[in-house]
Amino acid sequence: MTNTHTSTNAQEQQLEALRYAQLLDWGTRLGVLALIASFAAYVFGVLTPHVPLEQLPSVWNLPVDAYLRQTATPTGWGWVALAYKGDLSGLIGISILAGCSLPPLLGLIPLYLKRRDYVYAGICAAVIAVLVLAASGVLTGGH
Repeated sequence: MTNTHTSTNAQEQQLEALRYAQLLDWGTRLGVLALIASFAAYVFGVLTPHVPLEQLPSVWNLPVDAYLRQTATPTGWGWVALAYKGDLSGLIGISILAGCSLPPLLGLIPLYLKRRDYVYAGICAAVIAVLVLAASGVLTGGH
C-alpha cells in the first residue's frame, strides 16, 4: 500500500512540476521575444524614442528626478501609456519576464484543489497576491 501511495504522490508532483515548467517556459520565451522585438524596433527606427537620441548626452548624467522632469518620463506604471515609444517599449518584455511566474502559480491551483490540498493552493494564492500587490505600486510608500 505504501508503494502505491508513494507512486501516486510522485506522479502528482511530476504533473505539478511539468505544468509549472511548461507555463514558465512559455512566459520566458514570450518575454525574451518581446525584448528582442522591441530592441530591434528601437534600433531600426520602427518606433521613435520618447527621449530623442540627440537629447540623451545632455540628460543622461542628470540625477533621476531631474532626468524624469526634463524628459517628461513617467514613473511607476505610467510607462504603459508610452510603451509604443522605442526607448520604453523594452519594458514590455521586462514586465512579462517579471510576471512570468504568475501563470504557473495560477496553473497549479486547480491541481491542488482537485486533490484537496488546500494548504498548497492557499500558498500559491498568497504568493500571487503578494506579487500582484508589489507590482501594483501600493507598497512603494509614496515614492
